[in-house]
Amino acid sequence: MDLRPLSPALGAEVMGLDLSRGLAVAERDAVHHAWLEHGLLLFRGQDLDEAGLVKFGRNFGDLEPPPASAERTRAETRGAAAPEVWIISNVVENGVAVGALGDGEAEWHTDMSYMAEPPKASVLHAKEIPPSGGNTSWASMTAACRALDPDLLRRIEGRKANHDSSYTAAGQLRKGADSVTDVTQAPGAVHPILRRHPETGEEAIYLGRRTNAYIPDLPVEESEELLDALWTHCARPDFVYEHVWAVGDVVMWDNRSTIHRREAFDAASRRYMIRVQIKGDRPV
Repeated sequence: MDLRPLSPALGAEVMGLDLSRGLAVAERDAVHHAWLEHGLLLFRGQDLDEAGLVKFGRNFGDLEPPPASAERTRAETRGAAAPEVWIISNVVENGVAVGALGDGEAEWHTDMSYMAEPPKASVLHAKEIPPSGGNTSWASMTAACRALDPDLLRRIEGRKANHDSSYTAAGQLRKGADSVTDVTQAPGAVHPILRRHPETGEEAIYLGRRTNAYIPDLPVEESEELLDALWTHCARPDFVYEHVWAVGDVVMWDNRSTIHRREAFDAASRRYMIRVQIKGDRPV
């Protein structure tokens, strides 16, 4: 297989692999090594059904089920589906949404970081895309960590942040959750702001999403100011790769060292993607 870098900050396109055929051991190991090195891998021109995506994801570990709040309505509209797969879509059939996250903007986030042991990787496969909009951007939190101002680094060393579980990255209140009126009481998981990657040993800034985030033991005003400064730094363009989707694209990224966001798109257009999540461990 061949690799082509996608941006100076992160990402590489993998050429020469047909994922539908499965991966030999040597290919799996090469993909894993490239993924650790680049943080994100792109495979173009793929055609995987849900079972095929599950099989590909399992090359790199056990799979994490979709979020408990994800609507699993496609069984009503499309028949049985792989339980490990999460549909990311704005498609509505017979008045029923067949996926989640709609067509609005999704803020910068790390997938499912409100869990005690968040998934280490996500794999997203584009089946239908709108004619414009819906681009996804990733930012390298390893590069952002290396470029931290010494004063900002000093302020976050040894500190943790709460990753709110109430809302999705698209700003939707999760099923069964209550609106957050006090960030100090938001449900979720508390993780270190500086995270050591368990496989590469590199340090990265670990942020879930800005909404309802809170740094325990700080006054709310000070927590808000510090988080704003961190997010402004982490979203710098020199850390970012923006992807314009094409049907057949498969993107696999490292949630331990990247954040990502999605731009909005026309609600009248169809966007249908399938995703799996690979289990991880507790951030340290």
